Amino acid sequence: MDTMTDSPAPDAASALAVEDAKLVALARSARARVDVATAAAVRDDTGRSYVGADVSLPSLRISGLELAVAQAVAAGASGLEAAVIVSVAPTGAETAAVVGEVGPTGIPVHVTDARGTVVRTFTA
Repeated sequence: MDTMTDSPAPDAASALAVEDAKLVALARSARARVDVATAAAVRDDTGRSYVGADVSLPSLRISGLELAVAQAVAAGASGLEAAVIVSVAPTGAETAAVVGEVGPTGIPVHVTDARGTVVRTFTA
């Protein structure tokens, strides 16, 4: 299992790459549309994006990040380039290990608040 490496949250002057900012917009939209606390988006190694929102049913609990990664794998992705978690209470502890399982290592995971402000970035 890959280890996760923390890096400090970027200051207000630093911006996400354009493609990562698109992931933030997708995850924010999904979180608002479904009205859940957390949603996520990932980009695969071919540039395709997948979005997931938390699912909480009596027989199924899956995080938005797990769902986005599962969609990417089900669509044939052999690797990921980046992931974003958008949450009303961002902690970064949201099952991010699943990102490292798809590969390669060193995938950036940006954790943002509900407004899309990055509060933490680490690699999986």
